[in-house]
Amino acid sequence: MSETFYITTTLPYVNAEPHIGFALEIVAADVIARYQTVMGKTVIFNTGTDEHGQKIFQKAQENNQDPQEYVDFWASKFADLKEILGVNYTHFIRTTDPRHKKAAQEFWKRCADAGDIYKKLYKTSYCVGCELEKQASELVDGRCPLHPDKEIEIREEENYFFKFAKYQQDLLNLYETNKNFVKPDSKLKEIVAFVSGGLQDFSISRLKSKMSWGVPVPGDDEHVMYVWFDALVNYISTLGWPQDTENFENYWPVIQLAGKDNLRQQSAMWQAMLMSAGITNSKQILINGFISVDGQKMSKSLGNVISPSDMVARYGTEATRFLLMRLGPFGSDMDVSWEKFDTIYEALLSNNLGNTLSRIAKMCEKSQTGYSENAPEWDIMISEKENAQKIPALDNAKINMEKFELRGALTDIHIYSDMIEKKLSQTEPWKKSGAEQKEILQSAIKSLIALSDSLTPFMPETAKKIQKHFSAEKIAALEPLFPRLSK
Repeated sequence: MSETFYITTTLPYVNAEPHIGFALEIVAADVIARYQTVMGKTVIFNTGTDEHGQKIFQKAQENNQDPQEYVDFWASKFADLKEILGVNYTHFIRTTDPRHKKAAQEFWKRCADAGDIYKKLYKTSYCVGCELEKQASELVDGRCPLHPDKEIEIREEENYFFKFAKYQQDLLNLYETNKNFVKPDSKLKEIVAFVSGGLQDFSISRLKSKMSWGVPVPGDDEHVMYVWFDALVNYISTLGWPQDTENFENYWPVIQLAGKDNLRQQSAMWQAMLMSAGITNSKQILINGFISVDGQKMSKSLGNVISPSDMVARYGTEATRFLLMRLGPFGSDMDVSWEKFDTIYEALLSNNLGNTLSRIAKMCEKSQTGYSENAPEWDIMISEKENAQKIPALDNAKINMEKFELRGALTDIHIYSDMIEKKLSQTEPWKKSGAEQKEILQSAIKSLIALSDSLTPFMPETAKKIQKHFSAEKIAALEPLFPRLSK
């Protein structure tokens, strides 16, 4: 059996249409999963939907819907991203799935057996938008900075708690021994600072009489699980845990992708829960920044929301994937606009890659030149630092892919594409004829196919088209793969 690889997105909350923030996350996961498959690994790529909690319950009530009917509708919207964005996930887990509920209950029991769950009466400030308790220091003018439109609720009730504080030193040891556990480095520093500042045990249940939409707490009919405790277990329930121990052991631990608003839950709360249950910690957590539009948070009232469907309607699936990955996952916040997307699309796809493909195909048709296995690929080298040893551009793209530097890999691929165009300008095949012309064009063809191999994780259908078209004995002219945008 080949080496295995397991990657997962977070599970988006099903109370709104998919937005480009999650589109960036799921496409990034797909790019990584496809690359690992090309590298010969057997891959599980998990995504799905988070379907419990108070926000869902309230929205269903507002719509006079049964909560299950409500989440069924919205879950289908996220499942549709498979076709819309061309993602090839292997697992789609819903937290209302009976097997997930059983896994969440078993996980609860194991934490309880470890002595890490207890019940107490407490009073707290609570943000319904985050589904999280908030300390006074986290509020701005008495409101959550992530959900300033929502009132902070003051709650006083009896809940079950998880002994988060117990795992402070264990978490710090985890971060110290694995300096790459959270990426980028700034987010590792942020979570280390949060944990070093002291941890407070967190509530992991809600009274069923007040909020019935959740997984029942084992042995207590009056409580349901807190949405975060339940949802995080999806990363193991999707592998068949606890029943399918062989599959679980083959693929665990996992690479997790998440937005920066999930940093605490993914890299601290979940890791402490895994320690309590006696399960190996995650392998690595990759954190995305937020996406704003023209410097403002996306908002329906402002009319600046950009959806994945909108992008695909304008650019097509393949170009949308490219544009999202050019933003640079696992880094700082990103600001976008239709104007910025248009500029990148036309500069890098229409004018650069698309134009190069069309030019070479047209010259091949005119000269009756086809693919030759023996033709040498052009030697295209790059160096990231002045006076540093140069390495092949596409080799550097692989190095970046192994480090999950997706934008860096795309930059290497663009440099390679740009250099093919420069090689054409230097060799001027349109001024040559006969064997000399064919030799130049066949090297160009070989380079295009090498380029397409590196593009495969990012733009799989485009890569297939390039490979099929330019591996023919007789290469015909090529319709533009990235048509110019209508103004």
